[in-house]
Amino acid sequence: MDVAIAGGHGQIALHLERLLAQRGDRVRGLIRNPDHAADLERLGAQAVICDMEAENDLRRFVEGADAVVFAAGAGPGSGPERKRTVDLGAAVKLMDAGVSRYVMVSSIGAGDPASAPESMRPYQEAKGEADETLAQSGLDFTIVRPGMLTDADATGHVAAGTDVERGDIPRADVALALLAVLDTGSTVGKTFNLVSGEEPVDRAIAAL
Repeated sequence: MDVAIAGGHGQIALHLERLLAQRGDRVRGLIRNPDHAADLERLGAQAVICDMEAENDLRRFVEGADAVVFAAGAGPGSGPERKRTVDLGAAVKLMDAGVSRYVMVSSIGAGDPASAPESMRPYQEAKGEADETLAQSGLDFTIVRPGMLTDADATGHVAAGTDVERGDIPRADVALALLAVLDTGSTVGKTFNLVSGEEPVDRAIAAL
């Protein structure tokens, strides 16, 4: 499989790049900062320098990919404007890049931005709008909405589904779930929440 990951130096992306490279897949990470390239290369991933805010057409950066994963984000220190240009704008640009299989790393609050604390609302609104645009795009999409992210080690066990309530989840387990999504054709057209749980990742994703 040939996978291109937007936000290639993010923690979830780094975990996923390692998983894909370890099993022999080709994986490209789109990064803005050239200084981060060595981190990807150490994992066996190809670093592709791409400022998704500045570029209008992302086709050449993901050409030939079987799937794209949007794992980019403006980050917690950014203002509402960058939430719109990255979490929404860059996500939409990737939808127009010519790859039919699209996996979105969203947020468990994106389905109801109005319920988010005021400080988080611009982020959840951008994520929610990006999710809605993807769902209507005609692409083979899957929208994964993780709960509160932690840096704990992977457990290999999750809870996944539309009725899953808020909770925590290690970034490493999100990456395992994304790998399972890429391998599971029945996830196309699905939107689901993802938190830590009792079900093995592959089984939880297959049951969606």
